[in-house]
Order: sequence, then C-alpha cells, then structure tokens
Amino acid sequence: MSKQLEVWEGEGGAALAPLLPDPVQLTGTPSQVEWAERIRRQVNIEFDRVAASFRIVAQKQPAGKRADTEAIIAILEDKRAEVMSRERAGHFIRDWQEIDDQVRQLIANDPRYLETKSHRLAHATESESEPEA
Repeated sequence: MSKQLEVWEGEGGAALAPLLPDPVQLTGTPSQVEWAERIRRQVNIEFDRVAASFRIVAQKQPAGKRADTEAIIAILEDKRAEVMSRERAGHFIRDWQEIDDQVRQLIANDPRYLETKSHRLAHATESESEPEA
C-alpha cells in the first residue's frame, strides 16, 4: 500500500489532492447531529460549487490574473476547512441552515482577499495609465 502512495505522490497526486481534515464528530443531541450533518453536506456542496466557478474562471485567465484567482481558491479552501472543523451541531443549524451567499461573504471579508483585490485594482490602474506603444 505504501508503494502505491509513493507512486501516486511521485505522479503529482499529493499536490493535486486537497488535504482535508478527518471528518469532525459533531456534538449535540442525536437529532441535532443528524440535522447538522445534512446541513454540513449542503455547505460542502456549496463550497464545491463556488470553487468550481473560480476554477473555470482561472482556466480562461492569463497567468497574472490566474495567480490572483488561485489565491482566492486557496482562501476558499482555508475557509472550508475552518467551517467544516466546527464540532458543535448547533453552529451548523444556527449559522448555515440558510446558506445564501455565506461562502462569498467569508471570502470577501478575509484580509487576504482584500489584499488580492487591492493588488488587482493596482494592476488594472497601472495598465490603464501605461502609454500605448
């Protein structure tokens, strides 16, 4: 089995596969845990949906913009790990029952995203002010 893992990692599998934490055992009453597990599945699907959207955009971008989009994807995956590591069933029931645009808000409020956004704006302004050749 370890030889298969070495081959997989040697082929780049480790770099391609996100490192997901072990599933967290939720705490709460049995009915809360059952309810929260359903919500967690939906939350994970929402993170997948948003990540897929960013990946599609990144594939169509030139290298500089793609790097910024990939940085946003990394923020998204950090936020996913943070949310999915929560142990209290009540957290999911209270805060994630209605998903709306919570994933987008998590990203938009992250200081790293704000820095990336500033970086993009600065480059856009520089491109507009450069004289034509």
